[in-house]
Amino acid sequence: MIFSEALGRLEGLVRSAAALVPGLVIALVLFGLGLLVARGVRAAVRRAAELRQASPGSAAVLGRIAGGMTILVSFLVAASVAFPSVSAADLFNLLGIGGVAIGFAFRDVLQNLLAGILILLTRPFVIGDQIRAGSHEGTVEDVWVRATVLRTYDNQRILIPNATLFVDKITIITAHDKRRLAFPLTIGNGDDMKEARRVIVEALQGTEGVLVDPPPEALVTGLGAAGVDMTARFWIDPPRRRDAVDALDHAISNVKDALTAACIDLPYPTSQILLHDQTEEADGDRTRQREGWPAGRSPPRARWEVLRKDRVLRDDGETVRCEGDRA
Repeated sequence: MIFSEALGRLEGLVRSAAALVPGLVIALVLFGLGLLVARGVRAAVRRAAELRQASPGSAAVLGRIAGGMTILVSFLVAASVAFPSVSAADLFNLLGIGGVAIGFAFRDVLQNLLAGILILLTRPFVIGDQIRAGSHEGTVEDVWVRATVLRTYDNQRILIPNATLFVDKITIITAHDKRRLAFPLTIGNGDDMKEARRVIVEALQGTEGVLVDPPPEALVTGLGAAGVDMTARFWIDPPRRRDAVDALDHAISNVKDALTAACIDLPYPTSQILLHDQTEEADGDRTRQREGWPAGRSPPRARWEVLRKDRVLRDDGETVRCEGDRA
């Protein structure tokens, strides 16, 4: 009796398995077709990413992600065909619960993954651009799904999480063809500002790497503790770091030499200490005071006025020596 009952159950299992065989065969065929479709999708996505100038590694990662999603959809379809009692809704619910658990466990990884995909699609910068992110600055070597590879100017490699680049502010230094550079300088209070402006602009125009259009300029930015503060500005092309360093080196050297040759002072901060009890009758009267620089009734002329008249020129008009300079 027991033996016949067990045999009946076994026959029932065999009939159930036999009934599932056609569905399993169809499911395997569908899953095989899904694998072929996934391979085509992977190749198409990789090709599209390469056309958008993505790196080979980034294009391969995007292709693998697209292929994996296609395989997942193919598996769900095949499972629904192979096991009719299990609906697609049940499978999606199971995947949803598992996805939530995986999301909590790998939150940072998935966040960087999504940010990397968005960076690869939106392309705020491309391979070879020079960017500044926080305290890091360098050349973009590659964009992975998890992080962006940055090569600093002193030849160090930095991996910046993609989520940081996608959320925080970044500066793309080489986004445009031209770049403006500037450096501050100070001339003496007694120097002619118009003459200094002319000398600076002419020196910048003769500097290698400085563009003629837009033209260089010299602006007065304030009255500082040591003299008149100015800013020299000019444009370069290309805007890369190496070119910017070379252009600044040549520009500052040429401007300094030109101002010195034109007898325009480049002062440094000095201090004057006056020691008295501020109770003398002559305090505040520069014609009588003992401290400081007594102006008198005939105050001295500005330094540039004196030097302009005493400037020694060669026959070709080039300045060779200013009064007060060392021979």
